[in-house]
Amino acid sequence: MPSEFPKKVVHGGKIQEMRRIFGESLLDVSASMNPFVPEFSCAYNHEDLAVYPDDSYTALKEKISSVFGRDTEEICVGNGSAEIIRVFCKVTDGKTCRIDMPTFGEYGLSARLAGKTVVQNTDADIRFLCNPNNPTGILTPRAEMLQYAEEAEDAGSLLFVDEAFMELAERDESISDIRLENLFVMRSITKCFTVPGIRFGFAFGEPELIEKIETARTPWTVNAFAECYAMAAFDHYAELKESAAKITEERNWYMQELEKLGVSCYPSQVNYITIDTGREASAVRDAMLSHGILVRDCTSFTLPTCIRVSVETREKNHRVLEALAECLR
Repeated sequence: MPSEFPKKVVHGGKIQEMRRIFGESLLDVSASMNPFVPEFSCAYNHEDLAVYPDDSYTALKEKISSVFGRDTEEICVGNGSAEIIRVFCKVTDGKTCRIDMPTFGEYGLSARLAGKTVVQNTDADIRFLCNPNNPTGILTPRAEMLQYAEEAEDAGSLLFVDEAFMELAERDESISDIRLENLFVMRSITKCFTVPGIRFGFAFGEPELIEKIETARTPWTVNAFAECYAMAAFDHYAELKESAAKITEERNWYMQELEKLGVSCYPSQVNYITIDTGREASAVRDAMLSHGILVRDCTSFTLPTCIRVSVETREKNHRVLEALAECLR
């Protein structure tokens, strides 16, 4: 256990709490979901809730295997990506973790909860990389990611790669198909199918590490409904290519419009844009709330003048642009 117990990290996704304060019409662009979700139904039997899930999740892993071409013993599942990150940190032996900011706060928190030391921009036993990165949206090419994996292998360290947003970017840049003893790649359906409420994540890695994670995670952590939805979603996984294409078109237009406002944006290649407003991000967030829009204050990412907005439909993006123009006057 860490000598000084760490504090929880700040996340987006506060829409339920904020709507109780600001009203149900509040537009949430703080959490980055797919605005162009494939349409399909998910029918489950109520009787399935009367029994425990299969804690080996054999059928679910076979479904994932059929989509990603990985053996079932190379696949672990969890109650969202956050659980997988926590358990990974718990079962791995490394004492130091390299986490270069700005990036997702759960890596550092999970490492500290497991008694590990977090460092930046220097060698460590474990390196965490988010690709595309959250919050910047920057996508590191596959060739460069493979180089990082080779460097980790040479150093005898572990590389943890979070590809939670890859389906909404350029999935050909993914390295989830690579089998290396020191490589662990995490994925999610939360963002691409817009289902943060079901909490489901999965990952690929060396079978011995996967077995440790599956042993250490809470039993039956993926509930029956989440399993049912995930099984149906993977049948429509190929349709996410169309979602990604629509997002790319809309994001390119959106970034051009933002530049007209005189702000600079990180070169995102996914479904969110981080904007440097040139002023205190918390003040911009509060001003946007007065216009009925919730944006992500990026101060917790060590970007105190930046906000992050999700790429939505054209109508919603117009609404954000109009409000932001007013707030930046």
